[in-house]
Amino acid sequence: MTTSRLAKAHGNFADRNPESRRHYEAARAHLPGGHTRTVLTHAPFPLVFASGQGSFLHDVDGHTYIDMLGDYTAGLLGHSEHRVIDAVTTALKTNTSVGGIHPAEARLAKLMCERFALDRVRFTNSGSEANLMAITTATQATERNKIMVFHGGYHGGLLYFASGAAPWNAPYDFVIAPYNDAPGTSALIAEHAGALAAVVMEPMLGSGGCVPADAEFVQQVFADARGAGAVTIADEVMTSRHGARGMFALLGVQPDIATYGKYLGGGFSFGAFGGRAELLDQFDTSPETHRSKVVAHAGTFNNNMSSMTAGCVVLSDVYTSEVAIAHTARGDDFRESVAAVLAQSGLPVSVSGFGSMMSLHALASPPRTAVDVALRDNELQELLFFGLLERGVYTAARGMMNLSLPLGDDQLSAVLDALTDTLMRVKD
Repeated sequence: MTTSRLAKAHGNFADRNPESRRHYEAARAHLPGGHTRTVLTHAPFPLVFASGQGSFLHDVDGHTYIDMLGDYTAGLLGHSEHRVIDAVTTALKTNTSVGGIHPAEARLAKLMCERFALDRVRFTNSGSEANLMAITTATQATERNKIMVFHGGYHGGLLYFASGAAPWNAPYDFVIAPYNDAPGTSALIAEHAGALAAVVMEPMLGSGGCVPADAEFVQQVFADARGAGAVTIADEVMTSRHGARGMFALLGVQPDIATYGKYLGGGFSFGAFGGRAELLDQFDTSPETHRSKVVAHAGTFNNNMSSMTAGCVVLSDVYTSEVAIAHTARGDDFRESVAAVLAQSGLPVSVSGFGSMMSLHALASPPRTAVDVALRDNELQELLFFGLLERGVYTAARGMMNLSLPLGDDQLSAVLDALTDTLMRVKD
């Protein structure tokens, strides 16, 4: 039920954005819901953006926003990163869609293996596809069928567990474990040990509210999974940005397979899965290997020129290990500043996250599980979102914020000021 306060916020938003409303209503004639990405939906309608430069977005109504969403972690480089665009433009002048192998594919594979300590890697078109292929790798290697996931987890549009298994999920035999509950998860692993092919885990529930895992929990679960003969799959699609080698490395574990996506494509569609040679080499169809059993992996655009070229620039030039370490620390510092602003407000609002990823919650204390996230005050959550929008700060409707590289100290200070003002207005 929409309260008078929310109704006023919706009305103010609609009054300020008539062109976005016009675009949205016209799009609905051909696109169900007016777009092809469910997460963008919010009342009364989503904004429509015309352009972006660096850390700023410009909508069709002429408003400028500090982009604190970073396209749900895919926009780590900001908007129009010239090193990536220049390299891709040059590459596309020589070749576009290649029905064969090209050098950038092998270059990116080498960079990823060296960066993330992988034996082998294969490319896909998205993180969702990478997770599906990683699960396929595990089921084929173990000849088992059960897949353990976690309540609140998200591994793609067909692997959705925000409040249990979604009815549209891929038809695997799932076991849903409690996040950040080592005893409960260990008991489930023991119960299903003989049939468990893989345990799939995010080191931080990304779509589930930026809820980081405890190191002890991750270490215990991975040890138990391996003891049961299951493959450990680390979903680092969002979190590989943290530290030199991704968040799981910072938590003290090395998975059997890891999946990647988002920012690594430099703004182009990208996914990858990689890990131990004995698992990934199931995809080696070279005639000289004489394998009795191989797994086919199709995908016209797996090695597309744009993504492969962009990925090489991202890892070798734009987001090096040194930059990643510094950016993670900067994110931690900013999150502490956000927490201080929230504490001063006196409202039941908190922030959770790790490194340059975080989320605002209409909860008195930061959540540790998806069950906690579900207890948020939805009205207060929306009022924070619309308050920040009105003050020129773009976040996710669900509270998510992700720092991009071009964000300057002045922009981050402006975000803190906007948050302070929003909290004061909501409290009044």
